[in-house]
Amino acid sequence: MDETLKDLAEHITLSLGSAVLSSSVEYGELTLEVGISDVLEAVRFLRDNSSCKFVNITDLCGVDYPSRDKRFDVVYHFLSPMQNQRIRIKVATDDDTPVPSITGLFPGAEWFEREAYDMYGILFSGHPDLRRILTDYGFDGFPLRKDFPVTGYVELRYDDEKKRVVYEPVRLNQEMRNFDFLSPWEGTDYVLPGDEKAS
Repeated sequence: MDETLKDLAEHITLSLGSAVLSSSVEYGELTLEVGISDVLEAVRFLRDNSSCKFVNITDLCGVDYPSRDKRFDVVYHFLSPMQNQRIRIKVATDDDTPVPSITGLFPGAEWFEREAYDMYGILFSGHPDLRRILTDYGFDGFPLRKDFPVTGYVELRYDDEKKRVVYEPVRLNQEMRNFDFLSPWEGTDYVLPGDEKAS
């Protein structure tokens, strides 16, 4: 299996030339890294070349590496039913540089790209409808970035007097390091079972 993937990687690398920055076969899967300006050419080749025929986009997601200059990877997963092979393409980008949208080649990538934008803030140029898909319209931040606070910035609840959902800043009444596991919201003013023996 690995030999077949290595042969495929060699064929793609020879065909695309400098567009492929690196290739590796690990755990029975082929991964190619391509430059941001070459992603459309690479994806079109993988779809149309008779030795590839990766005609199914399985997934597109983001990965956050905050310590890197190009902190995001956009990761594409394709399937070739004809070759019975899978391939992964990685493209590195930053907060400001948009990745070319592949929706012209794979219309099914539209919602995947919207999700990557919504969760990470990754921009896609040429996308027909780049807006949030999972969070609310007024949501602040991008929840899958590693620097996003675990508690978020706001919480919502239904206000019975106003008869609507209201947003409020997050308020933690108890420090997490003093978490008592019985009353997580207000803290304890009682003796925990077993503590009476400690004094």
